Amino acid sequence: MAEGWFQQMDKQKFIKISFYINIILFIVIAISVVFIILDSYNAGKLSALNPSGDQMFQQGIYLARDIAFFCVAVALIFFQFFRNLRLIIQRSW
Repeated sequence: MAEGWFQQMDKQKFIKISFYINIILFIVIAISVVFIILDSYNAGKLSALNPSGDQMFQQGIYLARDIAFFCVAVALIFFQFFRNLRLIIQRSW
C-alpha cells in the first residue's frame, strides 16, 4: 500500500519532502551536539568530584544516548547523499 503512494508521488513533491526531512535531521544533529557537549561537561565535573558511583554510570548512559541520536541522523544524511550521488552518476553515463 505504501509502495503505491510512493510511486504516485511526483518529482517536485518528493524533492520538497526530502528537503524537509533533511532540515529535521540537521536540527536533530545540532541538538545532539549541544547535549553531547553538556553531558560531557557534566560527566567530567562529576568524575572530578566523585570518581565512582552510580551517577557516573548515569552520565555515561546520557552520553551514549546523545551519540546514538547523532550517529543515526548523520548516517541517514550520508545515505541520502550517496544514493543521490549514485543516481546522478548513473544518469550522466
